[in-house]
Amino acid sequence: MRNADDLHEVWRRLQLDGRGQTPLYQQLREHVLRMIRSGQLEPGGALPAERALADLLGVSRLTVRKAFDSLVAEGVLVRRQGSGTFVARRFEQPLSFLSGFSQDMRARGMEPGSKQVRRSMGKATPEEAMALSLSPGEAVARICRVRTADDLPMAIECATLPAEFVPDVSEVGDSLYNYLKSHNLQPVRALQRLRAVAAPEEEARLLGITPGAPVLYIQRVSFLPGGRPLEFTRSHYRGDRYDFVTELRAES
Repeated sequence: MRNADDLHEVWRRLQLDGRGQTPLYQQLREHVLRMIRSGQLEPGGALPAERALADLLGVSRLTVRKAFDSLVAEGVLVRRQGSGTFVARRFEQPLSFLSGFSQDMRARGMEPGSKQVRRSMGKATPEEAMALSLSPGEAVARICRVRTADDLPMAIECATLPAEFVPDVSEVGDSLYNYLKSHNLQPVRALQRLRAVAAPEEEARLLGITPGAPVLYIQRVSFLPGGRPLEFTRSHYRGDRYDFVTELRAES
């Protein structure tokens, strides 16, 4: 990890070739990528302000902005209103551990949050009824949220639960699992299915990515100790910010 003075010196010594065939903004873009790959810029690390970097490198602010814009579009960098530009964080989620999003983010030192998309009570669709072992048309609660970490959109989660477990969706706060725990409803196991899909238009808009960009689509059914289904969740995770990992063991 380098301190601020070391990084300033790295930027100051950067040479961009204005006479070469490669545009200046692309040269700068590649330099930022190299700094990230080498560890000089760490996940969550701040980049210099555009104007300051332009003055330091002797290029126009537009050159710096174009370089940053291209990396933001790819999910390599993120902009935070009023704070600046930062290296995007990637998160690894173990598939063998059952936990909620809020718990996962706090374990990484991030502040979890939610932005409500919609909440409703209604009748179970055939897919929901099958997943939750309900009769067709039984009442269910639906909660769809954009999940954030330090205000950065990470995923869209749409959960469906039997209405007897969540009779009033307005009572559920940022953490669905905290709500369930307070009502003595704790899942002990879950079945998950994952696949890569192209981001639908609405999900892309909510996640701040381009429609058609790759996302991880996950279906999960969690179960209570007695084996009854508790929750059916369909989620879209940003593929550029989230990795799911699992440990495999050889048979003894």
